[in-house]
Amino acid sequence: MENIEKLFSFIDEYAEKLSKEHDLTYLDSVLETLNTWLDGEISPSGSEPTKEEIRKAIQLCILKGMRQSAQPNHQMTPDSLGLLLGYFVEQFYEKEFKTNHKITVLDPAIGTGNLLLTVMNLVGDKIQGVGVEIDDLLIQLAAASAELEKQPIALYRQDALENLMIDPVDAAICDLPVGYYPNDEVAKEYEVKAQEGMTYAHHLFIEQSLKYVKDGGYLFFLVPDHLFESEQSALLNKLITQKAWIQALVQLPSELFSSKAHAKSLLIIQKKSETEKPVKEVLLAKVPNMKNMKALELFFAKVQKWKKEQK
Repeated sequence: MENIEKLFSFIDEYAEKLSKEHDLTYLDSVLETLNTWLDGEISPSGSEPTKEEIRKAIQLCILKGMRQSAQPNHQMTPDSLGLLLGYFVEQFYEKEFKTNHKITVLDPAIGTGNLLLTVMNLVGDKIQGVGVEIDDLLIQLAAASAELEKQPIALYRQDALENLMIDPVDAAICDLPVGYYPNDEVAKEYEVKAQEGMTYAHHLFIEQSLKYVKDGGYLFFLVPDHLFESEQSALLNKLITQKAWIQALVQLPSELFSSKAHAKSLLIIQKKSETEKPVKEVLLAKVPNMKNMKALELFFAKVQKWKKEQK
């Protein structure tokens, strides 16, 4: 923790200085600081920081900036959820990782890159990342963070729901942007397009991700708890039934969210493939309070038991 605090102070002090001198927002000055560090013009004192220390220090600075800017699209997935999602990526790609096989992972709403970088740092040098983000500042922060952490991520700045210029990927992860998607011209090309009014963006992101994941690949989504209960859920159910198998639906601890309305679950699906079969039983589970280590151990044991029973 001491190294992270020192690194945070190093970035924060330089960013505050830039912010005052050049009348920049704090987040813009954080980006400028990271780029100046990358250029070798400044560097933190002491021993070389680890990838995770760099990620966490940058995350603290970005969180500080987001509190100041209070933009609704500037939000970050909590570390605990990133680590939990990374655990499931490890479980489902255990065979590939054991044989040192690298996989490509798409995050179609990468933001500042924190979720994908959390997963990549957790599993080691086994992932080639691909990220899409329309916000110019966020994608630049993601690029600088990935470069400082020496993690390979190919980034594309565009509306992720339009045609993507990316090769098929092995897996997808996403903290789905929840709400309505304003561009009906783009939405009308989707099977989950609402019959009346605007379509849910989170439904569109699920369909779009399925297009770019290879047959048999897994998709890991942080979804609203009420995903399958909304007025548009019948179309989403139809899409998932046709194109994927549900592997798991894991309810996340309520204390991680500001209110019950914002609570999320982890949905894991597998894109259908001629060589794969659906699981014998879908994993339905609830993550306990993440401070309760004994309960967490029991939860992970349940996941391991479920995984063995599917073989």
